[in-house]
Amino acid sequence: MSRRIVVSRDGTRISVWTNEGSGVPVVLCNGLGTPVTAWPRIIHDKATYRVVSWDQRGLGESERPADESHITVDDHADDLLATLDAFDIDRAIFLGWSLGVNVAFEVARRDPSRVAALMAVAGVPGGSLSALLHPMPRVLRPPAFKTGAYLLRYVGPLLSQWSAGLPTSPDGHFSPRGMSSVGLDAMHLPSILHVLSAFAKHDWTWYSRLARATGDAEPMDLGFVDFPVTFIAGKWDSICSAVDMKLVSRKVAHSAYVELAGTHYLPVQFPSVMKEELDRLIRRAALPSTG
Repeated sequence: MSRRIVVSRDGTRISVWTNEGSGVPVVLCNGLGTPVTAWPRIIHDKATYRVVSWDQRGLGESERPADESHITVDDHADDLLATLDAFDIDRAIFLGWSLGVNVAFEVARRDPSRVAALMAVAGVPGGSLSALLHPMPRVLRPPAFKTGAYLLRYVGPLLSQWSAGLPTSPDGHFSPRGMSSVGLDAMHLPSILHVLSAFAKHDWTWYSRLARATGDAEPMDLGFVDFPVTFIAGKWDSICSAVDMKLVSRKVAHSAYVELAGTHYLPVQFPSVMKEELDRLIRRAALPSTG
């Protein structure tokens, strides 16, 4: 994997990366602060996918914006476009997870020509707060989210201290093999611990601000969508309700809906399914490899 620094629309220096693959262009719109290793079957298959992505503002190797209010979904969308331009990609498969679904759809709304197809994992386009904390009454979800996001600045450091002693997988990557655990196709424990260890290194005060800002995205009219879309929901996802994802899918013509017996962390729990569904979506999009 190689990295470079690009300048986003507002002047923020963003760290972008590519797996240096030669296959179909895929832009990974990751979950907030999640490591790239959450997608092992995809980022390591260089013959099939040319994956590009970026570190979100103030996370990883990307700097914080000079104006620290520039952390909205619109700003993340600017960073996505800067990533595509950095690698001379005019059109790609968009792969979004959680916040990344919002970001992917925002770019698609601005310029649908950049999107060959979109795979939305555990996330909905706009109005994310209403999909949170199911089955809590909808009127209580926004204040509950904002309170929880604020408390991350206090709870997060405790997670960081706890995770400091966690083992990681020997090679620093995920094991592609899964195991059954309480009905879920969970990954091997060392791989899960690796993700937790990487995730817990964030500056939690900043992460809390980023998380709160993601809740401001308004519900989105999806009438502009004329490309293939696959929605993948977790049956027991308390962060993005499968019920809401199914409702959104019904509003998108010819979209596919997949529901898995998992939580919000579907890429970790179902790495093989993520690859299988991405391959199906690529066939629907009929997007050729870049060679």
